[in-house]
Amino acid sequence: MKDLKVALALASAGSTAKAAESLHLTQPAVSRALLSLEEKLGARIFERTPRGLTVTPAGERLLTGAARLLVELCDLERRVKDEPPKTRVRLVCECYTAYHWLPSAITSLKSGLPHLTVDLAMEHSGDPSGALASNDVDVALLTTSAPRGDVDQTDLFSDEIVFVMSRTHPLASRKTITRDDLKRATLLRSSRLPPGEAMWFMRAVFGRAKPRLTFEELPLTEAIVDVARAGRGVAALSEWIAGPHLQSGELVARRLNTGPLLRPWRLAWRKSHRDAALRLGKALAGTAPHPSRMLF
Repeated sequence: MKDLKVALALASAGSTAKAAESLHLTQPAVSRALLSLEEKLGARIFERTPRGLTVTPAGERLLTGAARLLVELCDLERRVKDEPPKTRVRLVCECYTAYHWLPSAITSLKSGLPHLTVDLAMEHSGDPSGALASNDVDVALLTTSAPRGDVDQTDLFSDEIVFVMSRTHPLASRKTITRDDLKRATLLRSSRLPPGEAMWFMRAVFGRAKPRLTFEELPLTEAIVDVARAGRGVAALSEWIAGPHLQSGELVARRLNTGPLLRPWRLAWRKSHRDAALRLGKALAGTAPHPSRMLF
């Protein structure tokens, strides 16, 4: 569990110093823990650069699996201690990028919400609203889809979608970029992007216009970042995904000339889980990362 917590904290913070603060450890202790983890796995999880840490492809695979595993281990530890929860909720996130920070946030919330157990239902990320309507999940963290059925919802926070490119890319010399720039560029995005996210992006950037854009879809965040680093396109990424990758100085982030592209996050829940959802939502609103102030 310590190894997984360290890996998730490092991915979120982007440096051993910042991860040490969130873990309440010393920086040398975090560095030793990372070296120990990589030795156990026989693989490098992070690349060390003068500006911070970036996740390797092996690290990307570890973080994807660690999200659910850490929550399951915490639940197993609780059951071994014979401390049955008063309330259990199944939570799904529409945007898979939330799984980079959500497990750590849930773990840190356990002391403040001791009677609430949260199970991540990642298998329903493709259709969180449908999972709510069919009672397969109790609470959903939504970005673009509309809840269906007899459910309630509330606004939580927003993250910013930024445009990440190589420092040598022609658009990198500009302070901001335009819609026309995006029409001429190759846009890099995840092959796992939900249809609702793609529709939201087009509406948020181009309004009612439907320009023909050039997309290259890649399966992993690291692949998207590497292709952008090579100067082969512009990646549209959440600020908390982009932040750690900008620290090496090889990549830069730019906004549209119309201002920050903010994506709203909402919490939706079945009415039978209203109290638990509101407590969870209040806690999550205070723990979601917001690094955009450091990106520009």
